[in-house]
Amino acid sequence: MNFDFAAVLVLLTFASGLIWLVDALVFAKKRARQQENGVEEKANEPVIVDYARSFFPIFLLVLILRSFIAEPFRIPSASMMPTLLIGDFILVNKYEYGIRLPVLDQKVIDYETPERGDIIVFRYPENPDIPYIKRVVGVPGDHLLYRDKVLYINEEPMSQRVLGRYDAVGSGRVMNGVTLLEEELGDVEHLILIDPDDYSRTVEAIVPLGHYFVMGDNRDNSKDSRFWGFVPDENLMGRAFMIWMNWDSRNGGIDWKRIGTILH
Repeated sequence: MNFDFAAVLVLLTFASGLIWLVDALVFAKKRARQQENGVEEKANEPVIVDYARSFFPIFLLVLILRSFIAEPFRIPSASMMPTLLIGDFILVNKYEYGIRLPVLDQKVIDYETPERGDIIVFRYPENPDIPYIKRVVGVPGDHLLYRDKVLYINEEPMSQRVLGRYDAVGSGRVMNGVTLLEEELGDVEHLILIDPDDYSRTVEAIVPLGHYFVMGDNRDNSKDSRFWGFVPDENLMGRAFMIWMNWDSRNGGIDWKRIGTILH
């Protein structure tokens, strides 16, 4: 069972705000009248009201920031290596692809759409309770072909340059020794990993309107659109733009060099 932090945050914000409001409109005035009439020497505010008044602004601020500005996520798998490592903590832009209501995920303000090369977080189409992160390689209307570990977009192969052997560390050490390449995805240059000894699945598709084709940068160790299909626009959660922390106990804890890395 997945913990729905957004729903809990909305509930806490609503409950604390309601308690504070009802007390301010009804009970606080009653306590004030009682004190004026000498019924009580001192009007005591209930503890729950004190807590609600103190925490409501905090809950509201976190809700606004997390729902409409930026949301943090932790990378649990190796599917986006070498761009993202296990233990990376990232920030995701929540407004670039449109403003959506928390919990309901209903878009209320339209804005930009994902472009090739964007690293996006989305709700996994086969189980929307699970957030996934991949790179957009195909936008609506694109003809895609992935064959012999090379990506073709609209019949043009995406250039790849071999950089050598990849030296993996920490929890991603299982990828040690695979091939590190630089791929040009239109105007975006990014790193990918290829295992020359692994089977290459051939996939061909035309991206339909309102959908996106995504792949992991760790091409031979990623469950992505090659296996389960397209990401619909309504599943988008945002664009990953920065690593704000990295913690991997198998790599000595904090990797200070990764903090503040801007994602491309």
